[in-house]
Amino acid sequence: MITFVGPTTYFEDARGPNGFEYLLAKAFADHLGVNLEVHLIENLDALFHAVGGPRGHFAGAGLTITEQRKKRLLFSTPYKTVRQALVYRMGDPRPSTIEDLIGGRLVAVANSSHTEHLKQLTKNHPDLRWQALRDTEMLDLMQMVHEGQADYAVVDSSAYALNRSLYPKARTGFYLTDEQAVAWVFPDYEDTSLLKAANLFLEKFSASGKLARLKARIYDHTDSFSVAGSQLFMRRIDQRLAKFRPMFERAARDYDLDWRLLASMAYQESHWNPKAKSPTGVRGMMMLTRDTARELGVENRLSPEQSIRGGTRYFVEIRERLPESIKEPDRTWFALAAYNVGMGHLEDARVLTQRHKGNPNLWRDVREYLPLLQQKKYHATVKHGYARGNEPVRYVKNIRHFRSILQWHDIQQVQREALAKEAPTATNHVGGSLSLPL
Repeated sequence: MITFVGPTTYFEDARGPNGFEYLLAKAFADHLGVNLEVHLIENLDALFHAVGGPRGHFAGAGLTITEQRKKRLLFSTPYKTVRQALVYRMGDPRPSTIEDLIGGRLVAVANSSHTEHLKQLTKNHPDLRWQALRDTEMLDLMQMVHEGQADYAVVDSSAYALNRSLYPKARTGFYLTDEQAVAWVFPDYEDTSLLKAANLFLEKFSASGKLARLKARIYDHTDSFSVAGSQLFMRRIDQRLAKFRPMFERAARDYDLDWRLLASMAYQESHWNPKAKSPTGVRGMMMLTRDTARELGVENRLSPEQSIRGGTRYFVEIRERLPESIKEPDRTWFALAAYNVGMGHLEDARVLTQRHKGNPNLWRDVREYLPLLQQKKYHATVKHGYARGNEPVRYVKNIRHFRSILQWHDIQQVQREALAKEAPTATNHVGGSLSLPL
């Protein structure tokens, strides 16, 4: 498969290859009983020229079906839809029509379906102008709008939804199109056997509900920790945690850790579900890969006891590998980030931090530069390349939040028990007994 590096296509993290397009293509390869090879392409021109050549049998890169593309390429059965979103900068007047864009700096990815549509719009709006930028990703366009380098940009609705928390000043003004079909691209050859196999797979994958579940896992996530999320966590403390708390406490004693930290990690990973499974195949309470579990001696990833001990040992090993110059409590936050995104990407972020005169041993500095690994102009300059760097930042933030709630919950529980023992029983005015409120 030919694709791009990006949050909606293909990237690697601590658990290996990831991304919606990769996971869908991997499922197709597994269906065929073959190995999937991924070849990364720099821009759309190169991608369309490479399809059907030695670098790839097909392309999966969030490509919309357009009339121009159908003239020289074949498309599979669509597997999702997107709309073209017009993005503007929060604080500026919100555009609502094409006329509102005239006179402003509008940017789009060169040779994309977006520029095809903009060309069509000039038939009715001859004064409309835009810049078509090569070797640029939609994430870069959102950054340009966020930072005021452009007034407007055109991006896919799915890319906007996935990355809006990274550039919160980039907001949707209106949609330029209705829903457009997204599909895999195949060469226009006489032999269409692979295309037919792909169509059959996609139809079955959709009918089984697996496609909907994959979309939900990738796209249906909250951008920030919410009040509702905290309330759900509190409910699950009562509903789920009691069963597993002794396991967290035993692992914490053996490795000299706070059990609340381990419990918070497990909640972030699996919501304390010992049978949890991700699209990439990681499983269990602490979401271990098969290879990691094997290295840790975990025979059954679905065993909560084995998963908790294996995840704890893995976390401790990561923490021990960190440079001695990183002290606590930062050392714990760095280890959590590496548990999520991988040691290599964490080290890349430390390099970027140092380049920008920050302190690579302080989490408050490094967390500012981890998200830069999503931008080509930064990840192209470091060893391990692209990473969804905003995710480990959110991961550490959430775990710290969960641990605070657990600490507060324990304090309240102790207070309740103490009051229950010490408080006298008051007599109400009708002769019954009334327990003093806690």
